Amino acid sequence: MDNDPQRQELGHLLATGLQAEPAPIPEDQVQFEKLAGRLRALGPGDLRGKAAIAGLQDHPHVAEGESFRCLECMYYLKNRRWCDLPDINLPVEPDWWCRLWRI
Repeated sequence: MDNDPQRQELGHLLATGLQAEPAPIPEDQVQFEKLAGRLRALGPGDLRGKAAIAGLQDHPHVAEGESFRCLECMYYLKNRRWCDLPDINLPVEPDWWCRLWRI
């Protein structure tokens, strides 16, 4: 796949302790848009910045006994293993998660 180098770089960043911002999780559209604006300000190739602001994790997020992962997110493109949120627009794995997760 053409995006495998990016996916491998992201996986490496996450596995080696990228300082991501997993909280706060946006509770409304205003908070969501504020995060999206921060992501938009980054260059398209800024994998580290996008992953950090989005709070990307290389494992599911667990809250109140439920597990959340990219696979169930409305922005996840299963066939490409890709986050299609325009402000993130990165290759991701099904078991990863970010704080912009939505169903």
